[in-house]
Amino acid sequence: MVARFLTLKLTLMGNTFRKSVWQTIGMIVASLYALGVVGMLLAGVVALGFLGDPGWAGLAITLGGALAVLGWWIIPIFAFGVDATLDPQRFTTFAIPRRTLLTGLAVAGLVSVPGIATVLLAIGASFAWLTEPGVLLVSIVGAVLGIATCVLGSRAITTVLAPVLESRRYREVVAIVALVLIVMIGPLVSWLSNGVEVTVGSGSETSTGAQLLPLFEQVAGVVGWTPFGAAWSLGSMAHDGDWVGLVGRLAVALGTVGLTWLIWDRALGRALVSPPAGGGGESKAKGLGAFGRVPASPTWAVAARTATYWLRDPRYSGSIAVVPLLPVIMYFAGQSTGSFFMLLATGPFVGWILGFSISNDIGYDNTAFALHVSSGVDGRTDRWGRAIPMLVAGPLVTAATVLASVWVADSWHLTLPLLGLGLGSLLVSTGVSCAVSARLVYPVAKPGESPLKSPQGAAMATIVSQGIGFIVTVGLALPVFAVGIAAIVVGGLLWGIATLVVGLLYGTLILVLAVRFGARVYDRRLPELLQQVQSFP
Repeated sequence: MVARFLTLKLTLMGNTFRKSVWQTIGMIVASLYALGVVGMLLAGVVALGFLGDPGWAGLAITLGGALAVLGWWIIPIFAFGVDATLDPQRFTTFAIPRRTLLTGLAVAGLVSVPGIATVLLAIGASFAWLTEPGVLLVSIVGAVLGIATCVLGSRAITTVLAPVLESRRYREVVAIVALVLIVMIGPLVSWLSNGVEVTVGSGSETSTGAQLLPLFEQVAGVVGWTPFGAAWSLGSMAHDGDWVGLVGRLAVALGTVGLTWLIWDRALGRALVSPPAGGGGESKAKGLGAFGRVPASPTWAVAARTATYWLRDPRYSGSIAVVPLLPVIMYFAGQSTGSFFMLLATGPFVGWILGFSISNDIGYDNTAFALHVSSGVDGRTDRWGRAIPMLVAGPLVTAATVLASVWVADSWHLTLPLLGLGLGSLLVSTGVSCAVSARLVYPVAKPGESPLKSPQGAAMATIVSQGIGFIVTVGLALPVFAVGIAAIVVGGLLWGIATLVVGLLYGTLILVLAVRFGARVYDRRLPELLQQVQSFP
């Protein structure tokens, strides 16, 4: 029966290569990328064991394995719906013993790009102890237990939380929180790196491996007694000859595997008898919302619908939640150089990001785009309707970001040039988005799905579409950039006013021309656009 599950999972994976060229390319790129990362990590760990200090190899395996377990347990909570190819609910009507079903699902859970990468990395890292056969054997046992901890813990958590994960409100909140956490990883790493350098640095000497080793040993000593790192630390314990620690951590690892198996078994039993009901619960709508606050015209109706999406769809609202964090990211990024240049560039960057965020609105509409086709919405109405909400809120957000950045950097003399650059970038990128989105549409997460989920095969199409839009935006915004850079270098009130005027007038011109161009392309390609959107996986 386990072999049957493996065959089924392999067949499902093979079928992804037949759906579309983009899915095939995306799967190949993901596989090659994973193999490259695994190869580099294995080379580094094995080199530590052979050429460097074996203690470093043990620390790397323990801490890296703990991070792998943490990722397997936490990521499914945020990226819900990532892999539902073998959903247990689909086997409810089959007379499969629950223990057999558990074993089959657990083994089949490794048949994926992340699963195969984890197995290769876990087993391969054990060969850092190749010169010590006994330690190598213990390390392989720990790797197997670590892999089991990853899979069983992930399945147990998602099965227990299935009733909550099915709630749409939960998915919306978690999606936004996940985006915020991902965006803040960079500043957090930068802050920790600076803190470590200050802590271990002495005099004019830089941090060395010998100075950092005690710090990592303390961390690994604690992590090795937790469910996350116990299995991965067995090889290190055997190498050090700490047999008491080895037995204790082996007990923790076995207990973790047994406990996660028991929790998954009980949760799966309840789920098979009483499947979680989807839906977000009852909600009472009051009034017409944004539709009751705009003039009664087709253009403003499209604008009201777009504004509603921005406020209620987590795929859009997640982007809004990230924007206030961009100044924080730029501030920490500039700390390494001791300059406020990155912070001052936040305003123009936010303007560009906001304008470009509507570059795939038709793709986000999904099947709702059929409403535009059936109701006869023309290109001019559609293009302006999608741009109006951005033109209302975008200048306010961009201006607030510019003012905040010059206040922190105490560079008030750059207010007018940065406002000109920010508003000019917003108008140009909005216009380019209105033109590009009528020609280039790529798959995105469907309504109700996690914004972190990327449809198979969408990676390459996204890179190409966004790359073309970025190049066109930069090329068209060169006049604004030229005047803005001159104003910053030369200085003076007149140059600042000139940048603001050029940014507003030139940006408005590009916006009007781009909307007209996009409207003509939209009208010409309307049937193709609908067919393309409906074919997305």
